[in-house]
Amino acid sequence: MKGIILSGGTATRLFPLTATTSKQLLPVYNRQMIFYSLNVLIKAGIKDILIIVAPEHSGQYLNLLGSIFKDYGIHLYFEVQKVPRGLADAFIIGEKFIDNDSVAMILGDNIFEKDFSKEVKNFQSGGLIFAKKVKDPERFGVVKFNQEKKAIRIVEKPQQWISDYIIPGFYIYDNRVSKVAKKIKPSKRGEIEITQVHNYYLKQGELKVSTFQGEWLDAGTFDTLLEAGQVVKEKKIYKNFDPLIEKAIANFNKELKALAKKKLL
Repeated sequence: MKGIILSGGTATRLFPLTATTSKQLLPVYNRQMIFYSLNVLIKAGIKDILIIVAPEHSGQYLNLLGSIFKDYGIHLYFEVQKVPRGLADAFIIGEKFIDNDSVAMILGDNIFEKDFSKEVKNFQSGGLIFAKKVKDPERFGVVKFNQEKKAIRIVEKPQQWISDYIIPGFYIYDNRVSKVAKKIKPSKRGEIEITQVHNYYLKQGELKVSTFQGEWLDAGTFDTLLEAGQVVKEKKIYKNFDPLIEKAIANFNKELKALAKKKLL
């Protein structure tokens, strides 16, 4: 299983905060947002992770993450997404990286309280996505279930109510996903929609949609970014990090402090 974190885009809803840095490098309580996505993948045992970034922020990602896991068996790779073309574009950019493996992709601005290790390790083929009940489903991709709680329809930002269950930004697919994404025609928004990937596997009878409990935070606006920090602190989500990440951050901080001290002398 490979891992992908999509951290591109311009995040205009967070201007001027994102005028000088990537949204996923903004702080959520005591660390940058990107670490929460890394934690989901690393806790699940994924050791090869591709981070897709915008060209103007690529240097910042390298400064933070370029060598932070070099002594811990985690291999990070970086690709530049010159133009945001939709979530499914990540599978096209990462086609050679995915190769013959399955892939778990997470959006860099999504924070989960749940540990998905079991789901990742038990995955075999097809697709597995997740559903969460929310109060404002119209903002997201929405999934409709039948009476047997089986997914029967997935719609991106529906204008009419379909369901209260939305699809958060964590998806697991087999190695066919890149070929599927390459066949998708851009939507009216000009994007290669991830919903179309879901629907392809759904029509093939190979998509499983699993509901889950626990906090899910989409830190893409001022309010949700503030809320994310508060929830992470109050529910102590920041204490749920893999020990490997804690050690890597601690060592990174130690090196930075030593370097700062030398410059002051």
